[in-house]
Amino acid sequence: MSSLEIAHFKEVVGHFATGVVVVTAQTPDGPAGFTSQTFGSLSLEPILVSFAASNVGQSWARVRPTGYVGINVLSDGQETLARVFATSGVDKFEGVGWSGAPHGSPLLEGALAHLEGLLLSVTTHGDHDIAVVAVDFASAHPGRPLLYYRGGFGCLA
Repeated sequence: MSSLEIAHFKEVVGHFATGVVVVTAQTPDGPAGFTSQTFGSLSLEPILVSFAASNVGQSWARVRPTGYVGINVLSDGQETLARVFATSGVDKFEGVGWSGAPHGSPLLEGALAHLEGLLLSVTTHGDHDIAVVAVDFASAHPGRPLLYYRGGFGCLA
């Protein structure tokens, strides 16, 4: 057991700037999604990405069994969207424009990039699951990324 305090740990790792994504899926009950700041490219052969999701989250529980997921890399004007998709118990897609990816995952309007792929594996580590996705669709759009740094949102200067 570590003697490191959680608040101190969060303050230290908060010095690492990350991009922000919304992970989405089309479920039998309609679209579902959640915000994640833990996302990255994992492999080129095969093409894989990974993301982390709270393993007690209601949205992840809806997304996980779908098979295919969309990953929306948010642009610098989408902080409100990031906050909405990080909130529990609300209709996250109300008033949000999106279109379906080839396998039906919602792709959010205005995102900097979109990916979709098959959820290959999920492993649990502490209070989060790490998901690995085999990407078979990707598109990028002009703009700048939304960043998360030291407990708040920002953008490149």
